[in-house]
This record gives sequence, structure tokens and C-alpha cells, in this order.
Amino acid sequence: MTTGTPPALVTLGEAMAVVATVAPGPLATGAPLRLGWAGAEATVAIGVSRLGHAAAWTGRLGEDAAGAMVLAGLRAEGVDVSAARTDPAAPTGLMLRERRTADRLRVSYYRAGLAGSRLAPEDLDEAQLTGARVLHVTGITPALSATARAAVEHAVAVARAAGAVVSFDVNHRERLWGRAEAAEVLAGLLPYTDIVFAGPEEAALFVPEESPERMARALTRLGPAQAVLKLGARGALVATGDGGLHIRPAVPVTAVDPVGAGDAFVSGYLAAALDGSPVEERLHLAALCGAFAVSVPGDWEGLPRRTELGLLAAQDISR
Repeated sequence: MTTGTPPALVTLGEAMAVVATVAPGPLATGAPLRLGWAGAEATVAIGVSRLGHAAAWTGRLGEDAAGAMVLAGLRAEGVDVSAARTDPAAPTGLMLRERRTADRLRVSYYRAGLAGSRLAPEDLDEAQLTGARVLHVTGITPALSATARAAVEHAVAVARAAGAVVSFDVNHRERLWGRAEAAEVLAGLLPYTDIVFAGPEEAALFVPEESPERMARALTRLGPAQAVLKLGARGALVATGDGGLHIRPAVPVTAVDPVGAGDAFVSGYLAAALDGSPVEERLHLAALCGAFAVSVPGDWEGLPRRTELGLLAAQDISR
């Protein structure tokens, strides 16, 4: 992001340190480990920034080495963190990730009551929100605490009143809350959302479980102008409020790490929206970003830059 450029995209949420094994096997004494950091909303901000649009991330981090690592990493990716807060009263959260077998990941989170969950409406930079073209939120943040939920609701209200596009990724996390509570709370965001992203199981929080096409169309009747269903290896589809339907196969690649692929997909879709591209081109860029992400270990490390998109052109059979 160019210094002084107002962010085109603003997002808010939790980010945490990650300790991950680098080879299959249990997390045990002597296991080789990789230290990093992650966060769904931060991944989207990085993806949009790498694709050439100014992006900002807001959240709370501890006044500790892990929090400093996250902030330094986001700054290095050109993401505006001027509105991020450090919390002297709570440490940064932690994720432990082990590749228990060659094809099974096991993840443990340490986040309850920690810095990320203490995000509150007063942490938000309203000038940043009113100047953004897109606000992106997820269903993770409202699940963290009452104050974090209030922060999301306030951000949506401010951004929408200013005319920004509101993007919402359902991102349901069953470890944080049950389906009934999630459905009740997150359904309240849909009428104020312009673009909603969900997998079929997440869409079923709000609409009857049917074909992906029918579910996406049903979501648009709840408020969003565009409902994007992420179907993993089967690709994705978008239903629009005017009755349009756009279907996109996935780009075939060798999957190394599925973590972060959905957020990478969202970053590509929103970057293309900021480009002013039509829905078909948004899906195209989203699919490429998702393919890059699953091809590289880590949550955000594999996100592409514009100059790299052609590397997967040969695999993109839908073009």
C-alpha cells in the first residue's frame, strides 16, 4: 500500500501467533516447528494488498513479542495497521497446528479472554471506515465476545451509512459457538450485507439445505446482492439479486495445505470488485487466489501478486 493512501478495504478481527509442525507426526518433544501468525481477516487484507489495493486491518493484540510479530508482518505486506490496538492487560492468542498424519491436520486454539477477544467499538477508526470502499467482516469475530460482536455491528452500521460495500464471510467456527446461536446472531448481519460468502453448511444456518444454486439464490432474498458459495475442490458459484447465476470450477493444483484457502478466495473476489470487474472476473481471480493458497504451506504466505497470476494459467481449464 502506498503511504498516505486511504484504504480501499478495511477489515477487523482477531490475529494470533501460530506454532506449527513442519512434518507429519504428533506435536511432541523434538518435533521441528515453524513460528508464524494468522487471522482470517488479516489474510484477506494481505491478499487485497498484494493485488494492488490499499487495505487496512484493525484488531487488538497483546503488548508482547507475538503481537509485535503480527504488526510487523502486516506492515511488511503493505497493510495499514494504524488503527490496531495493543492491549497491556491480555496477551496475543495462540494457535497450535499439527499435521498428525500426512492428510489430517489437528488445530488447538488459545484465545478465550485474550487480546483479540477484547476488541470493542471504541477501538474502531470511524474516519477509516467512512472512507473505505469495502468493509469486510467475518462470523469469527462476533463469536469471540460481546464487545467483539458489538464492534462488528458498529463497523457495519458506520460503513453502510457511508455507502461502502459490506462483505461478510460467514466463517462459522463450531468450537466458538453452536449453530443455533450463530444463526441467530449472524442472520442479523445479512440485511446489511452486499456480498456474502459461505460454504453450503454455513449457508444452511440461514436457508434450507438444498442444491448450492438454490441455497445461493435463497441467500440473496435475505438482503445480499451477491451470494458466493465456496465449494472447495468443486469450485464456486455466485447468485445475484437480479436472478443471475455464475458457476466457476476450481483451478486444479496439488494441494499442500488447505488452511486459509477460503480467505484467499475472498481476497481475490474483493480485489476484483475493487478493480470494477464483473462477477465472472471476480470468480476467476478468486479461484486463482484459492489455488495459490492451497499450493503453499501456511495461512497467507502463498497469496499471489498480480505479476504471478499467469503461473497457474495452464491449469485454469475454464479459461
